[in-house]
Amino acid sequence: MTPPHSRSGPHPDHDRAHDPDHDQGGHAGHEAHHHAGHAGHAEHAGHAGHAGHAGHSHAAGAEEWRVAWAFLIITVFLAVQLAGGVISGSLALLADAGHMVSDAVALGMSWAALRIGRRPADLLRSYGYRRLEVLVAFANGCALFVITAWIAFEAAWRLTAPRHVLGRPMLAVAVAGLLANAAAFAILSGGRRENLNLRSAWLHVLGDLLGFAVTIIAAAVILLTGWSRIDPILSLVVAALISRSAAQIVRSSGHILLEGTPAGLDVASVRADLMAVLPAVCDVHHVHAWSLTEQQQFITLHVRVTPGTDLTALVPAISSRLEHRFGIAHSTIQVDHTDCADEQHA
Repeated sequence: MTPPHSRSGPHPDHDRAHDPDHDQGGHAGHEAHHHAGHAGHAEHAGHAGHAGHAGHSHAAGAEEWRVAWAFLIITVFLAVQLAGGVISGSLALLADAGHMVSDAVALGMSWAALRIGRRPADLLRSYGYRRLEVLVAFANGCALFVITAWIAFEAAWRLTAPRHVLGRPMLAVAVAGLLANAAAFAILSGGRRENLNLRSAWLHVLGDLLGFAVTIIAAAVILLTGWSRIDPILSLVVAALISRSAAQIVRSSGHILLEGTPAGLDVASVRADLMAVLPAVCDVHHVHAWSLTEQQQFITLHVRVTPGTDLTALVPAISSRLEHRFGIAHSTIQVDHTDCADEQHA
């Protein structure tokens, strides 16, 4: 472990190096480690899990099951939809088929991320593999943008050069697709919505569900009026809905990958709260907060205390306050008795 006085600056990774015991789910109970620094510093890494390891494993196993069943339903129906789109000549069906290809890939990646994410931390990956869920969610969101771009291009082309569309095959396939995606959607809806990876898979299926509903409307209009332009027009509506969902996923996952401050956490409020609640704390600085996943948040900070303060009681008190007031169960706290060495380097 690098001594506190020799660290090069206030970077979160430096603080995280003091805490090799972070795992990918959470600890049962609360641990406290108190290390005396060479320059009068003291550090504390407080860890408390939201649930036991067995509980997390059970939840992860249930999520894997949901994603696996949704993947099976989507994959089986994909072949039917591709055939129906080619036979009917419907862009809406072909657009949804392209989207469902990405859904199948996204669900497969989501399942793999959940499966691999259960592996324990090791010496090379001290945080474990949970961040893979966020990476997959980001990739899924980017894939949605590519799909919507293709749908928009093809729709614009068909608006200028309308094609004949067979309404009856289009309607039959759309109804079957609506039922298949409704089943997959219901399965995924029972999972944890706060899991970004599972939510990205859920949004993929929701996009298909909306797409089939729009396709049914388009097929009905074509059967009743023969107006084939309704097909590319409603395809653009589907593309817009998918783009909106993709933007949400990319924004949320990108923020986590960039080590952004967790949503809803105000670093200034953390500083003010600790100084107000704990009179022995004179100053709070070098506050860095980030997320491993949407459910697992971390914080590192330095505090300056009044002389003679009992650190064996204060440091656990700070850690407990961070957990119960701000919901951050993983904290690294460094106590500066004199001038902060990191401030001098900065």
